[in-house]
Amino acid sequence: MKTISKSLLGAFLILGSIALVGCKGKQKGKEPSVSGEKVIEMYCDGPETLSSKNYLRATGIGESLDKATAMKKSLNEAKTKLAGSVETQIKATIDNYVNSREMNNREQVEEKFEALSREVINQKLSKVVTICKKLTQKTDGSRKYVYYCAIEMKAKDILEAINDRITKEETLRIDYDYEKFKETFDKEMEKLEKGL
Repeated sequence: MKTISKSLLGAFLILGSIALVGCKGKQKGKEPSVSGEKVIEMYCDGPETLSSKNYLRATGIGESLDKATAMKKSLNEAKTKLAGSVETQIKATIDNYVNSREMNNREQVEEKFEALSREVINQKLSKVVTICKKLTQKTDGSRKYVYYCAIEMKAKDILEAINDRITKEETLRIDYDYEKFKETFDKEMEKLEKGL
């Protein structure tokens, strides 16, 4: 009986050792390698830099022999992307809002809304917040600096700025319903977050 128990215990120890060695081979955090490829880390680029229903976000990369120029290029690229995203969201909101309302001179109303939205975009782009920044320098002999950044703008700030401009415009104020406009804007922001 003792020899059977020792044999069984020995077999379990051997199986346990094999299992531990097998688990050690799959180290946590390491990605499997693919022949001929290597994983490259992207700075300021990930789920936390994607737009959501509460924030519009954008990223940029700038490269130059001068640090300050690399930073300016990166921020300009990010702001250009952000402005495009804001403009797209506002346009979709205006189109859906105007179509849901019975307004006189639809075309004229849409044109005025869009003109106001461009003013708002230009005002608000000066108030963006940098949520990620990383400066690197190339080691390939060029010694160029590469600046990565991610910026964001609060959706509610955009909505408030548009509301302020619309309420100051007499011809738009007549048919304007803030709650309906806000509801339409929120729906567009939710679509953005879901990737629709």
